[in-house]
Amino acid sequence: MAEFDPETFEEEKYTEHFTELQRAYKNAFETMNGRYDSDLIHAIDQQVLNESEPHFVDGRFEVDLPESPEDRLTAVNPDAERLRETLDQYTDEIVAELHELFGVEKPENGD
Repeated sequence: MAEFDPETFEEEKYTEHFTELQRAYKNAFETMNGRYDSDLIHAIDQQVLNESEPHFVDGRFEVDLPESPEDRLTAVNPDAERLRETLDQYTDEIVAELHELFGVEKPENGD
């Protein structure tokens, strides 16, 4: 595991930190799968998060989702509010895992 460097994370995330990224997503999946509808979590994992992009901005991690995630889901058909809430919680879990795995404390105003 390469040491985390906020200055080089964007350019090195898929070469030097790929294992940590995979671990963060896997840990978040396991957490979410134990709390929410398994079919929805699997669909989000495979049809939305597979095109997501983690970033490190202003001292915190964030996850950019692809446009129109609701249109990407074909395996399930949740209502918009339920999908949004689940996606928000899922990306929050990924962000928390990224902070934990890279040993980066979340900023005071971080969620």
